[in-house]
Amino acid sequence: MSSGSHTSSSQTDIFAATGATDDSPVFTEICNALYERELLVLSQASAAQISYLQRRLAALPHRIQRAAHYLANHKTPLAVDSHNGTWQCKQAPKCPAHKITPEDTQTWYTGHAAYGLPVPVRLLRFDEEHIELDSIDRVQPENEMVHTNKYGWFTFDGVSQANNTDTDYTLLKPTKAVMSAACCGHRWNHKGRLAPRTLSLRELLLSTTVKWKKFTLNT
Repeated sequence: MSSGSHTSSSQTDIFAATGATDDSPVFTEICNALYERELLVLSQASAAQISYLQRRLAALPHRIQRAAHYLANHKTPLAVDSHNGTWQCKQAPKCPAHKITPEDTQTWYTGHAAYGLPVPVRLLRFDEEHIELDSIDRVQPENEMVHTNKYGWFTFDGVSQANNTDTDYTLLKPTKAVMSAACCGHRWNHKGRLAPRTLSLRELLLSTTVKWKKFTLNT
């Protein structure tokens, strides 16, 4: 009994020392899961990336606490697996990207493309596909193009301007099914569902900015 109390107290002290304001058990459990996951990722960095590693470690407490606080306290259409620090929802038999037409995408981005907007990008590599969250950092309405932070330029109808022979990228109109799949890491191949992938901390933080009512920056 005393050992368990000491462990719980130690964990509370760790999060308090790093500036956390949420001491709920769910928040603490999510923080533990995210720290474990991110430290494993950072442990695989090469010796040549020491300055990058130092910057990542310095920012880690704030980024993890921000994600954990949102998952623990905000209502969304998704469930939260606090043990793993992930979003959960029922996976569709097929990727919902196939229900989105280029015309749908062009109409939507013509009206809603904006700096900072979280958007879904479908990735198809060989026989595996999934949807990732990215964010818009440039808009060129005169050319009907947007630039996303990770995957670069797309036309308003979703066509990638990247020259990549291994992976096809498609910008999608955000819908509940598409954004849910992106947040939960759902994957598919020609046989159907695959085991979900784990979101990076960057993607998880992007998921906390999704406006589930309209998917625009304006609520």
